[in-house]
Amino acid sequence: MEEKADIRVLLIDDEETLLEYLSKRLLREGFTVKATFSGEEAVEVAADNNFDVAVVDLKMPGIDGVATQKKLKQMQPFLQSIVLTGHGAIDTALESGRQDAFKYLLKPIEYDNLVDTIKEAYEKKTELQQAKFREEVEEIYKSGRGARGIKKAVNKLRKIYGID
Repeated sequence: MEEKADIRVLLIDDEETLLEYLSKRLLREGFTVKATFSGEEAVEVAADNNFDVAVVDLKMPGIDGVATQKKLKQMQPFLQSIVLTGHGAIDTALESGRQDAFKYLLKPIEYDNLVDTIKEAYEKKTELQQAKFREEVEEIYKSGRGARGIKKAVNKLRKIYGID
């Protein structure tokens, strides 16, 4: 079986009870979890911490889920968002999709489905990140830098992308 990855999840929902429940369950599952009660708070936290997957409630006071997702994606381009809503508004879901949501799930959330979706989103993030890394490494090799310059540039990329 594959080695268990340390998946960093950012939970964003204004429902305190749900956040508490999901945080505890996801922590027990082995995820690293940061819970936030608003889009504004999520954006502040994401400025200082990298996440793999954001689980975003669609309807929140202040900046809503779509705007939150958009801001997070600008800050962390590889971040995958799972959008939760108790409001099955299809137009909002489509708007969210335009913001490149990984998946759209209705509340009440089925916990096992959420866990599977987080793992799938993490795999997608990893694939995108590695593809971009390979592309940038290729550019470095084509740049005509000497061996030392190439090694330095590749090591810098490894650090940025967290690839061993």
